Amino acid sequence: MALRLPAVLLLLPLLGCRLLAVELTSSNTKPVVQEFQSVELSCIIKSTVTPEPRIEWKKIRNGETSYVFFGNKMQGDFVSRAEILSRTSLVIKNATRMDTATYRCEVAAPADTKIIDEINIQLTVQVKPTIPRCTVPKAVPVGKSASLHCHENEGYPKSTYSWYRNSEPLSPDTKSSRLHNSSYTLNPTTGTLVFHAVHKGDTGRYSCIATNDAGFAKCEEQEMEIYDLNIGGIIGGVLVVLAVLVLITLGICCAYRRGYFANSKENGESYKTPAKPDGVNYIRTDDEGDFRHKSSFVI
Repeated sequence: MALRLPAVLLLLPLLGCRLLAVELTSSNTKPVVQEFQSVELSCIIKSTVTPEPRIEWKKIRNGETSYVFFGNKMQGDFVSRAEILSRTSLVIKNATRMDTATYRCEVAAPADTKIIDEINIQLTVQVKPTIPRCTVPKAVPVGKSASLHCHENEGYPKSTYSWYRNSEPLSPDTKSSRLHNSSYTLNPTTGTLVFHAVHKGDTGRYSCIATNDAGFAKCEEQEMEIYDLNIGGIIGGVLVVLAVLVLITLGICCAYRRGYFANSKENGESYKTPAKPDGVNYIRTDDEGDFRHKSSFVI
């Protein structure tokens, strides 16, 4: 009785006894796409003898793994916006920022000597910056410091920031700045612009642009005015306040001396002339401080 050998063993002489194994490759393992566009995650079977290998796609994000394609069906929210192309590649339509993740293509080929192979595709979905929030002080006295802030949270990758004065860019290098009299620090990463000691020439309209690989966004211009500090006016104001306080103090002292704040009884009599009890008459003698009294009866 003749034994039937597996087809793979019959092919060994033709292949020089080389063991066949399923092997995957990709045309792009790090695709980049802008949000709301379509992207193809390339997974290509380079070699296999299995006619119908099993294809699976998994998504790995923040340490959690979920199925994208399993049992010949799309899974989760990919049902309506993804499909398999050329048997193994994955196409995601209308990609969102939440699709940024590592995707694993796994192929199981039972007829091969090495029956499983996998390949990881790192997808990056870029997001345009939103209009940054800019904070510009309206008025700053000459010689004082001033801080201007610009920031937005939506862009991916993270935005870098540039500041403009009267539509002219401010260089991060103060030596090449058009504001020759200014001393400032510009941080493109945080979007903070700090003037260490402002001058009259720093007055102007300031705006900021947030930029990343997906695009840019600009906030509206805001006016910053630099004004001279009126030292004479401040000193005059302080002197007026002091003069008013001195007058108030002198008035209170004079009122005390004249007895306007002395206490008296409700009957209006002084403490030196106490009220006389009923039926008693008081007669003062010539001796100072001596009092006599006599009783009188009213009939």
